[in-house]
Amino acid sequence: MNQAATLRPAANAAQARARMILHGPVLPTILKLAAPNLVVMLAQALANFLESYYVGLIGVDALAGAALVFPLVMLLMMMSGGGIGGGISSAVARALGAGQQDKADALALHAVVIGLALGLLCSVILLAGGPAIYRAMGGEGAGLAAALAYSNAIFIGAVFLWLMNCLSSVLRGSGNMLLPAAVMTGGIPMLLVLSPVLIFGVGPLPGLGIAGAGLALASYYLLATVVLLISLLRGRGGVQLSLKHPLRRALFAEILGVGAWSSLNTVFSNLCVVVSTFFVARTSMEALAGFGLGIRIEYLQIPIVFGIGTGLVAMVGMNMGAGQVARARRIAWTGALVAAAVTETVGLAAALFPEAWLRLFTSDPQAIATGAVYLRTVAPAYGFLGLGLALYFAAQGTGRMIVPMLAGVSRFVVLALGCSLMAWLYPGNIHALCAALTVALVVYAALMSLPWLGARR
Repeated sequence: MNQAATLRPAANAAQARARMILHGPVLPTILKLAAPNLVVMLAQALANFLESYYVGLIGVDALAGAALVFPLVMLLMMMSGGGIGGGISSAVARALGAGQQDKADALALHAVVIGLALGLLCSVILLAGGPAIYRAMGGEGAGLAAALAYSNAIFIGAVFLWLMNCLSSVLRGSGNMLLPAAVMTGGIPMLLVLSPVLIFGVGPLPGLGIAGAGLALASYYLLATVVLLISLLRGRGGVQLSLKHPLRRALFAEILGVGAWSSLNTVFSNLCVVVSTFFVARTSMEALAGFGLGIRIEYLQIPIVFGIGTGLVAMVGMNMGAGQVARARRIAWTGALVAAAVTETVGLAAALFPEAWLRLFTSDPQAIATGAVYLRTVAPAYGFLGLGLALYFAAQGTGRMIVPMLAGVSRFVVLALGCSLMAWLYPGNIHALCAALTVALVVYAALMSLPWLGARR
């Protein structure tokens, strides 16, 4: 069988996905594209839950260390998957929407180059600058030592995290959500076994403590990268990775024109967590541990919206590429309202039953009290987070990132000024700090809605 015959089923599947995205009913198509990604996110949420459980067994200091590192792990995940990854998906989707298959294939190679370069850069920065970063965030003593052990183990494999998400983004840009979902979900069982083995040891293998949790994550990124790379080289995902395409400045610019602004937006989003973590860390390490457990539920909303949002990037991007602007706008609002409904449901459940979550990881009364304050105050506003993030993904599909950037900066400014003011007026008051986080979420959603108002037709 020749290569053309081998690739024909993949080409037919890609054409069917394009027809569905350009002409199918909006809500069912969004849900169909979102379903594989949501399965991935739920699997990763389970892995995150179990890792938090294992780290909690080590002690409060380990939880505090993980709370310091977690914003940076999520920053890289968001930059590589939703930031630069969004730029990759947007460029691929618009190329395919315009009928430019060769350009989409060339974009895949440019995505790999970008992933390699940024992954190596992040490894160097975080391995060298970790001590200074975590001290600046309020880390000290045993909590700081745990943070460094965890951080160094994870970020030695940062390049694989970047490549995993860049390769997945190429596939998602073509509307192929199933292949990256299968690869990333398939690695979760390995992670769930490897993590406790490396943390606590087994037989003659000594336990590595919190560093074992970091090494398990790095191994997961490596495995997923290898499988995705092989799939794209064989052209089984609707886009084929090949070295035959020359590197072109215009294609780098097309990806980074969306991806760089999106990545900067994710930096401000994570700086919101860093700033709030800084103020909470000034109270106690126990309070920081509880706050870190509470805010993990907020971070879990991001993967949920990501599952919907990656479908929005592909759908909005292809429809914009095909000149179907009104349909693209309808897609954006439909996806945003679905995301808001899901995240608000999770937020209300967390606010009503905060201790049910927190007691899974710790019995420390101060940690539980702090986490409960956060969940009761901020979680009811998660619907605004879902709405704003979904419209952010839709904006990536259009290639226009000015308003999302302004919205992200505004959220950070409101939060930073609010936390500073609350810390001055009410020193050590966690309720006041959490109120500032809530106001910032409402401001973000309001600003993200502006470009889409009146566009529901």
